Amino acid sequence: MIKKETWQIALEALLANKVKAVLTMLGVTIGATCIILVVTVSMIGKNYVMAQIEAVGTDIVYAYFPGNHLSRSRTDEISLADLVAARSLPHVVEVAGVHDIGNSNIVINGAEKSVTLVGVTEGFQKIRNLVIVQGRFFDDMDIDSSAKACLITQDLAKALNRDMVGEVIRVGDLRFTVVGIFRERVATFGQSEISQESVLVPFSLLKYYQGIDFFRTLYVQADSHENVSLVTAELKVMLQSRHRTGISYSVENLAGILEAAHKIALTLTWMLLLVSCIVLLISGVGIMNIMLVTVTERTREIGLRKAVGANRREILFQFLLEAVLISGLGAIFGVLVAMCIKMVGEYLIPVEYNVHIPISMASIVVAFFVSCSTGVLFGYLPANRASRMQPTEALHHE
Repeated sequence: MIKKETWQIALEALLANKVKAVLTMLGVTIGATCIILVVTVSMIGKNYVMAQIEAVGTDIVYAYFPGNHLSRSRTDEISLADLVAARSLPHVVEVAGVHDIGNSNIVINGAEKSVTLVGVTEGFQKIRNLVIVQGRFFDDMDIDSSAKACLITQDLAKALNRDMVGEVIRVGDLRFTVVGIFRERVATFGQSEISQESVLVPFSLLKYYQGIDFFRTLYVQADSHENVSLVTAELKVMLQSRHRTGISYSVENLAGILEAAHKIALTLTWMLLLVSCIVLLISGVGIMNIMLVTVTERTREIGLRKAVGANRREILFQFLLEAVLISGLGAIFGVLVAMCIKMVGEYLIPVEYNVHIPISMASIVVAFFVSCSTGVLFGYLPANRASRMQPTEALHHE
């Protein structure tokens, strides 16, 4: 048990050298702030990446036939019957088929523009999380009757520079009425079937007018993230069983991307934490240097305390307490600085972005514990040196 007198002497020693104590404390404050902010930045980055991936669809499984043009047969393609069969698989809540035709030309008011024509089924909007900016998506009547309706991307609508809902566009010999304008919730920058300038039409229309009766991509949505792997395996088996032997289908999901994102976030967090610990290490060296100087300056005081009965343990605890108080108070100020940065950051970010800056309680505990440990570790050498002084030698010190 540390005596009350030891606490009092340690506090009085720090108050007697306020500037020295504050400057030493500053390094610990910066280190503690860095630890908390590093974890916070890592959490923000991870949450952002997860949100982006989830917006595309973490429960989505997609299948396509990768065969080359020379070896592929029409019977090998993913058909409408395959889509119906996929709908009956366990843990499947939605399915959609897609067939895209690149470099199609549309004509509006005599002006011609190259776009990607995409035939979709009714579940496509839900699975791909498409945002309808204006108008509507296809309804059951549009799909069943092969209606000459279409949706265009927001980028295409901006390029045409006019209110497109209700307008008629011509693709070859077909005329379509624009019923809606959409955008991807998370831009895939042309890495999916949707490009910046795409036109969606009912798949049944492509089948009726152009004889296209297969999908380039089949999308399946699982009922939960836990069942994605199971649905992926079942879909692959189902496709293999419905087509000729030796044909292989690519069936994939976003689980690999999620796992990679987790690993990258964890690696970056550890790297940044290492940098923060180096800052605390440097501040610990500062504490040790200051305490060694303090021990030298207070040699006569140590000798006097020992002469009147103070034992080695009391002297050791006194100087250890001073080091721990410096590091502990520095950690507390570091936490307060991190909290202030969080509040200022949230205040400056516009409300419409709906950004929340998380502060992990674990990072606060770790920052405080590591900072205090730094004080004990680097304060022990000066404290031990002070406690081993002989009273007679200390009293004669000039």
